[in-house]
Amino acid sequence: MILVTGGTGLLGSHLLLDLLKKGKEIRAIKRPASNIAMVRKIFSYYTPGPDELAGKIRWVDADLMDFGAIEDAMEGITEIYHAGAVVSFYPKDHQSMLRVNIEGTANLVNQAIANKVAKFCYVSSVATLGRTENKELSTEETYWVPSKKNSVYGISKYGAEREIWRGMEEGLNAVIINPSVILGPGFWQDNSGLFRLVYEGLKYYTRGTNGYVDVRDICIAMIDLMDGNHFGERFVCSAENLSYQDFFGLIARHMGKPAPSVNVPPAMTSVAWRVEAIRSFLTGSVPEVTREMAATTSQLYSYSSDKLCKTLNFAFRPVEESVREISALYLDDVAGKS
Repeated sequence: MILVTGGTGLLGSHLLLDLLKKGKEIRAIKRPASNIAMVRKIFSYYTPGPDELAGKIRWVDADLMDFGAIEDAMEGITEIYHAGAVVSFYPKDHQSMLRVNIEGTANLVNQAIANKVAKFCYVSSVATLGRTENKELSTEETYWVPSKKNSVYGISKYGAEREIWRGMEEGLNAVIINPSVILGPGFWQDNSGLFRLVYEGLKYYTRGTNGYVDVRDICIAMIDLMDGNHFGERFVCSAENLSYQDFFGLIARHMGKPAPSVNVPPAMTSVAWRVEAIRSFLTGSVPEVTREMAATTSQLYSYSSDKLCKTLNFAFRPVEESVREISALYLDDVAGKS
């Protein structure tokens, strides 16, 4: 039996679908307040029988910080896909994110070793890679360097990744995958929110660049890495590197909306997050822009997935194809609500 964490999220729900299509028996961990209806929603995008497939998942209420609950969930498990994590760029979430992402991963690793789990796949992030100079591409060999530019999310994932490496030293057969910005439908208020923002009339872009990858490609790569027993290594998973201007322009074209046209220089983003911090403090609301968001969108990040492509003979979907399909799903969802 396979254990999946993060199954109610964007990546986890797509992973569950792919595993179920392969006839795998799945137990999925969720928090009591998690919305499993979103899993059926994601399934409905790709299959005419979403309820039948979703009904095969054995859901277990468990918190990664609850060692006893994780121990109970581990019974009979032979493989683990660890896609669960807290993702936030808001200061109020930093401490809980560090604790859950690092200590929760340590708990899972310890239980996997104790229960002699045969295979373990950890979803890390390109945020754990070091940053290159002179526009060179970051790879698996671009090692982490402590810096003020590292986000707290990146720090939490780096700490969690170290727990995986520690587990490998203790005999765990594990592989790490490091996705860039994940593109997928359905979670329009958070993970898929860039599509919503462009549809609603986003006017601004920054000078930064980043890597992008279709959520379906990550799932295929994860399963292939596990089935191929490619353990003791990590693999960058990123299809293309695009400027924010070009990426937003792609979405706008496929949404039938004007592309963002106002460039926001780094100095202006620096002012924006400070203004938002004051507004948030005075009103008690969540800031629209944080210091980490402003810093990230001004950086030039580029990645190479040559190792993954050569190891698996893997070919990524073009980003424009992903954007076209996700945009169409968003327009269908919006039309269905109007």
